[in-house]
Amino acid sequence: MKKTVFAAGCLAAFTTCAHAQSSVTLYGIIDEGFNWTSNSGGKSLYNLSSGVMQGSRWGLRGAEDLGGGLKAIFVLENGFDVNNGSLGQKNRGSTQGLMFGRQAYVGLSSPYGTMTLGRQYDSVVDYVGPLEVGTQWGGYIAAHPGDLDNFNNAYRVNNAIKFTSADYSGLRFGGVYSLGGIAGETTRNQVWSVGAGYTRGPLVLGAAYLNARNPNVGFFGDNGASTAPAANANFISSPVYSGYASAHTYQVIGAGGAYTFGAATIGATYSNVQFKSLGDTVTSGPNPRGYTGNATFNNAEVSFKYQATPALVLGAAFDYTKGGSVSTATSSTGGAKYYQGALGVDYFLSKRTDVYVIGVYQKASGTDSTGATAVAAINNLTPSTSDRQTTVRAGIRHKF
Repeated sequence: MKKTVFAAGCLAAFTTCAHAQSSVTLYGIIDEGFNWTSNSGGKSLYNLSSGVMQGSRWGLRGAEDLGGGLKAIFVLENGFDVNNGSLGQKNRGSTQGLMFGRQAYVGLSSPYGTMTLGRQYDSVVDYVGPLEVGTQWGGYIAAHPGDLDNFNNAYRVNNAIKFTSADYSGLRFGGVYSLGGIAGETTRNQVWSVGAGYTRGPLVLGAAYLNARNPNVGFFGDNGASTAPAANANFISSPVYSGYASAHTYQVIGAGGAYTFGAATIGATYSNVQFKSLGDTVTSGPNPRGYTGNATFNNAEVSFKYQATPALVLGAAFDYTKGGSVSTATSSTGGAKYYQGALGVDYFLSKRTDVYVIGVYQKASGTDSTGATAVAAINNLTPSTSDRQTTVRAGIRHKF
């Protein structure tokens, strides 16, 4: 009897110890606000929307100490719409929502770095994205037109193997590889990226490269499909680049930096985006205009942020996007230009709650990817019917 009691006591002690070395954290953000848009499909629009400054979400983050500096980790992160309770991320071209559409991964961490498997962010998002104003104080409406370089994390990577290094005196680096999952075609629908970031005192730098094969299906389509797209299936909504769904490869080269002096921070980002080998209608997507060759965009952003008080942040930014000409079977089409300015004010009522106002103005010129006269198309909004569009957002954000 005494042995039984002793054994039970030892087991209880061991269980308590094991639990003490594990942790699970519930966290989240609720972002809600009122918007006015000058031209939304031809009409002025007043509406409420969720997750502009940051996507509304809740998540679970866990870790278990395995000993010797090794830990098992996981993240399950759900996006949602505050206004109607629906899931925030959906398979494009479908009404089906994703339960953990923001992130879902499991892996191991060590003193040398972290290896994870699942639905994750690419290296452009990790190392350059934080330097764009859309990720800082401007929200997705201040992201680059159509978020064409994915700096604002419009697209995640499914079926991903990811490595993130430890911090070596301010230097971090990593890479992502996503398997296409098609028998006999190892590169179809694959996505891979690499990047690095450096932080030292007031200086922050980041650079990354992203390459996605058959991007209309495996990247913009957000489904990692193992079959060819349905006839005329185009999963890109923005007219900035929706005409390039037939690209065999999508490539992003991005870099950025920021420097803080006193209460002020100046920043800049640059991206070169290419939709390569247009005309792949068999495994990528439709090509109604008969494009061939490559379509190229160059984007440059400059920004200024001022910490007026510990609770008040002011921001301003200008972004310029230039699209190159694109060849067809018989001629070529001139590219579009997009000029965009953004202003923001963010006031923190507490460490977890803030109120903010963001204003964005965009002007377009030239010929867009659809072959039509370019219209203003602020990211994630219904495009304008003219070359100009303005939107103003007043919101509240609470973190828990």
